[in-house]
Amino acid sequence: MNIVVLAGGLSDERDVSLSSASQIANALIQKGHCVLLLDLYLGMKDVREFEEAHRKYGKNEYTYQVPKEAPNLKKLIQENQNRTNQIGINVISICQSADIVFLGLHGGIGENGVLQALFDLYQIKYTGSNYKGSLLAMDKIVSKEIMVSNNILTPEWCLIDDFNEVNVQAPAVVKPNDNGSSIGVEIVEEQSQLMASINRAKKYSDKILVEKKIIGREFSVGILGDQVLPVIELIPKNGFYDYSNKYQAGATEEIVPANLQSDLSKKMQQIAFKIFHKLDLKVYGRVDFLMDNENTIYCIEVNSLPGMTPTSLLPQEALAKGMSYEELCQQIVKLSLEKY
Repeated sequence: MNIVVLAGGLSDERDVSLSSASQIANALIQKGHCVLLLDLYLGMKDVREFEEAHRKYGKNEYTYQVPKEAPNLKKLIQENQNRTNQIGINVISICQSADIVFLGLHGGIGENGVLQALFDLYQIKYTGSNYKGSLLAMDKIVSKEIMVSNNILTPEWCLIDDFNEVNVQAPAVVKPNDNGSSIGVEIVEEQSQLMASINRAKKYSDKILVEKKIIGREFSVGILGDQVLPVIELIPKNGFYDYSNKYQAGATEEIVPANLQSDLSKKMQQIAFKIFHKLDLKVYGRVDFLMDNENTIYCIEVNSLPGMTPTSLLPQEALAKGMSYEELCQQIVKLSLEKY
């Protein structure tokens, strides 16, 4: 098949996306597909169709290393003549002429449902969830409200925006409401530091989520079609599972299957499967958890386009189930085409 792997974009998770997409593209090439990696923001100026673009810019192998710091989007915009249009030239026509688009995007319009809705209008086939599920999962406040309405335990929280005051006490976790990869996330131990942390988070979102800090172990559970993948435990060597610890090799110990009692693993998997479907997600995703010292399980958030970098969790969980990275990418394409 002719497959566009769409990556990059004007997102704080741009670098993560480019790394994920490079790995995805290589895997699909190994499976015999004709693959083009395409930057959502940059586009391609001199080609309009997939086959021509592949002849000019297609590679046999793609590489990209995630830097330790989040990308400087202002600099990127300036380098492109201050162009703020989020969809690059010829992106739509190239995607239309492919058999399917593998969404290797994270954050921004690639994960909040906007791009999915646009592709639906242009009848472009794409991998993963539709616009509704993507929107619900990306909005942390909305997804937590859906958790509560379905009796799924999640840490207490408050929303900080122009109309709400802080009513959560430190220690707390401060998060931008609609960002991923832990960008802008801070753990605040002292009440006096809370407002400064909130103000820093406002760089990434107009709405800020302030959660009660849960002390305990971190876990994640992947979903692939009707399969619930094995639970994986995350043990950062320093600090918490932040941007650097997620994407720098060796920064976090990941244990899969997690060293958990079978009843706790099963309960976590059941919760993951339930919230995945309550958010109307499709094909694949990942659900993150914390478990305190009394073995109480808290659902933290849901990812509709989980990372696919060399250090990402979903590929490790699939491998523990006996599925190689190449087979995982192939299965995502197969399940996504079944939507249509």
